[in-house]
Amino acid sequence: MRLLLTSAGISNPSIHDALVDLLGKPIAESNALFIPTAIYPFPGGANMAWQAICGKASSPLSQLGWKSLGVLELTALPSIDRKAWVPSVEEADALLVWGGDPVYLSYWMRQSGLADLLPSLRPESVYVGVSAGSMAVASTFGETYSSPPSGSHNALASEDIVFATPQGEIKRILVTAQGAGLVDFALIPHLDHPDHLASSTNAEKWAARLPVPVYAIDDQTAITVVDGTVAVVSEANWKLFTP
Repeated sequence: MRLLLTSAGISNPSIHDALVDLLGKPIAESNALFIPTAIYPFPGGANMAWQAICGKASSPLSQLGWKSLGVLELTALPSIDRKAWVPSVEEADALLVWGGDPVYLSYWMRQSGLADLLPSLRPESVYVGVSAGSMAVASTFGETYSSPPSGSHNALASEDIVFATPQGEIKRILVTAQGAGLVDFALIPHLDHPDHLASSTNAEKWAARLPVPVYAIDDQTAITVVDGTVAVVSEANWKLFTP
């Protein structure tokens, strides 16, 4: 399986071209499954899931002109016979994994059986992550919360950290969690975005708590992984922090 890990979807021509290269054919000839699960712990998550599926969200993903687009809801899968959903995943050209809460998402990736299935998918299948959808593929990753997160079953550790913001210092809980284990690095999205905590200074402090290399990427950057080879596709800024 090939990976395209983004901060904000297919946000520029370089990332779009990378997606087409990974698919090996035009998007209009590719079938996709959309996974909205990560967004549900957020207030208004049901509405945001609808917006993302219908292509009305600000991060371009489902609106790219796919040949077909289905919805795969991970929380439902444990109650469904695997014969009903596994073939759809195996036949899909792309899995589109939306953002939200990565700890919640990684828990349901494991609980549903999807995490175990992913390594066995066709080599030409493409996993496309957005924000939390990108973070959750790591063996170990970290996410910040103002209060203990929902679905923290995959949490390995947590600690309080003080981050700097334009409004002053704020305390957050940094949760280290177990992901799907598809890559041996972690990812911090939304680097230097004014509405997120991941300024360059905060990202360095964040990454220092993780035992793996950490890519911090902005909304114009993505990471591809093909046969274990990692490449950065960027029209703006990114940083690599090593343990």
